[in-house]
Amino acid sequence: MLEHIGITNFKAFAHQDIALAPFTLLTGLNSSGKSTVLQSLALLRQSHGLLHLYDDSGGFLLNGELVELGTGQDVRHDTYVRHESATGDARSITLAVTSDGTRYAWSAAYGREDDLLRMTDCPMGPDAHDADECSLFQPGFQYLKADRIVPAVSYPRSHQAAVGRGFLGSRGEHTVNFLRAHQDDLVAAGPLRLDDTRSASLLSQTDAWMQRLCPGVNLQAVGIDGTDSVRLSYGFGSGISASNRYRPTNVGFGLTYALPIVVACLSAQPGALILLENPEAHLHPQGQTWLAYLAVAAVAAGAQVIVETHSDHVLNGLRIAVKDGRIPAASTAVHFFRRHEQTAEVISPVMGEDGMLSEWPTGFFDEWENSLEKLLD
Repeated sequence: MLEHIGITNFKAFAHQDIALAPFTLLTGLNSSGKSTVLQSLALLRQSHGLLHLYDDSGGFLLNGELVELGTGQDVRHDTYVRHESATGDARSITLAVTSDGTRYAWSAAYGREDDLLRMTDCPMGPDAHDADECSLFQPGFQYLKADRIVPAVSYPRSHQAAVGRGFLGSRGEHTVNFLRAHQDDLVAAGPLRLDDTRSASLLSQTDAWMQRLCPGVNLQAVGIDGTDSVRLSYGFGSGISASNRYRPTNVGFGLTYALPIVVACLSAQPGALILLENPEAHLHPQGQTWLAYLAVAAVAAGAQVIVETHSDHVLNGLRIAVKDGRIPAASTAVHFFRRHEQTAEVISPVMGEDGMLSEWPTGFFDEWENSLEKLLD
C-alpha cells in the first residue's frame, strides 16, 4: 500500500508531503493541487519502464496513456525551490512515494520544451530496479479521470487492454468491453457483494450497485459481430414488467459516467490501487453517497482508493461508513487543499471513530452553512 507521496517543484507544489491511507479523500478549492496528487501518481505509473534509465531514453514521460501534461514549462512549479530531498540543480522535479515502508524517489531535470524530462542522480541511485516492488507498479491499477466516457452507440473492443491487462482506460473507455469479457467472474463474498440473494457474477453485482443510482436499471454488454466495437444497453424492470433495451444515448448521462467507477471497484483485487477523479459528477446526491459506500467496500475488501471530490455527500458517505464500522477511522485520510500565494497548502483533519473531524477549516464544505446563515438573516 502507498503510505506517502512527496512532490517537489511539480505543478501546484513547491514541496509537499501527503500521507495516504487505504481510503484517501482529497478536496478543496479549484486549482489548489488536488489533481496534481493524482497526476503525480499516474505520471510515475506511466513512466514506469523509464524511471531506472539514466540516459536520453529515461525520465518522466509527460504525455501518454494516463496523463497528457504538455512540456516541462507546463509542469514545473512557478517558484521552484531547492529542497533537501531533491538532487541535481534547483530546477529538478522530484516525485517520491513510500510503499509498504520503503521510500522510492525519482528526480528529473527541467527542460522547458521537453516532454520527456530526463532522469538525474535520484536518491534511489541508478541501480534501483527494486522499485518494481512498489505497489504503484503492481497489477490492478486503475485511474479514472474526471472526463470519462459519455453515452455512445458503441465503445472500443480492445482485447489487450480489457482482457490482457484488465485496464478500464483512463476515461473508462474499455469498461464496456471489460464487463462483456468478465461478466461471469465472481465478486468475492464480503463487503462488495451488495445482495446475497442474487448472483455473485460481476454483471449481476454491477446491476445491484447501479440500481442504487437508478432503481430498476440493468445492463447488457455485447460484442458487435464483425467489428472492433461493443455495445452497451440499459433496461428497466424485470419479467413481464421489463422494458425494451435502450441505448446509452437515450438514458440519463450519469449512469454511463458512473459505470467505470462501479466496475473498477467491484473488480478490484486485494492490493489494487484505484484513483478516482470526481466520482460524483452528474449524479443525484443519493447516488453520490452510494458511490462513497462502494469505494469504502472496495477498501474493506483490500484495495486502496484515492478520491478527489467536491461533494459533501461523498465525504459524509465516508464518515457514515466509519461510524457504522465498515472501515476504521485509522484507514482514512482527509486532505483539504487551498492556495497560499503561489503554492498550495494542505490541511488534514483527522477523523474519529464516530465519523467526526478534528477541524473544519474555512472553505471546507461550509457553503451550505454559509447559505443557510444568509437565508435566516
